[in-house]
Amino acid sequence: MRSEQAAEILIHGAARIIRGKQEFLELFTAGLLAKGHVLIEDNPGLGKTTVAKTFARLIADGEGMPLLFKRIQFTPDLLPYDITGVDVFDPESRSFRFVPGPVLANIVLADEINRTTPKVQSALLEVMAERQVSIGSAVHYPPEPFMVIATENPIESEGTFPLPAAQLDRFMMRLSLGYPDRDAELSILTENPGEYPLSQLEPVLSKGDFLAAQEAVIQVFCHEVLKEAIADIVRDTRLHRAFLLGASPRAALHFLGAVKALALVRGRNYVTDEDLLTMASPVLAHRLKLRDPRIEEEQIIREICLARINGIKQG
Repeated sequence: MRSEQAAEILIHGAARIIRGKQEFLELFTAGLLAKGHVLIEDNPGLGKTTVAKTFARLIADGEGMPLLFKRIQFTPDLLPYDITGVDVFDPESRSFRFVPGPVLANIVLADEINRTTPKVQSALLEVMAERQVSIGSAVHYPPEPFMVIATENPIESEGTFPLPAAQLDRFMMRLSLGYPDRDAELSILTENPGEYPLSQLEPVLSKGDFLAAQEAVIQVFCHEVLKEAIADIVRDTRLHRAFLLGASPRAALHFLGAVKALALVRGRNYVTDEDLLTMASPVLAHRLKLRDPRIEEEQIIREICLARINGIKQG
């Protein structure tokens, strides 16, 4: 199977559940194929949890069953070992046995991630960054593919702990679903896809084909001029007077991976300047700190990106 077909099959399968959100599904699928973690920030009840469940069911493991999916509801009383796992004493063998935590799954949903303490957020940070969990002297690894999908509600601040910049930087992109249009909402009222259709959803893509598509992303061609534009856009965020904190070199790597994956999702084996414009805000906005919180960082990022792209065209 061609990798472009794999992406198309995933999006088509997800669209049966996530109605009227074609661009969101393209960006989210690009994040999956680029081996990134995604933060979904939106109001309650828009389907953030359903997105994670849907994609976990669409990809089959080696035995034809859906990928291993775990959901963690983050709360203030959660402890690090609640998510990473713990060594427990087995009286029969008189030895310690590791009981894996929910982060050792293929797709991990970190629901309302900003409702837990920084200590727990740090435990999640290790597995996101290093793809491993350290318990005592032993190291445990999540299965492949591995992805963390985190959700947070932007309108509630009581009982929340803002994510530190180091953890935000581990998310390849931040996305929002937004409200459905009228036709999509009518279809949701008629069928309620988050209930019955989701429970009956069968895998549409094998694990092997999905991993092959992830490897194909690496081979997507990005012209040197566009790579220079990515580097310049990232550097511009560090120099722009509106930002206290600009994007990191990791952001540049994520930016490159994301635009390559988006090109593949849209049926191309090469990156265009339009891919840069589409991915700039989802990849960069959550990493930046504004001097004036009333300003919209997405608008500034778009202006920076357009300036660099226009410079390429004029040059």
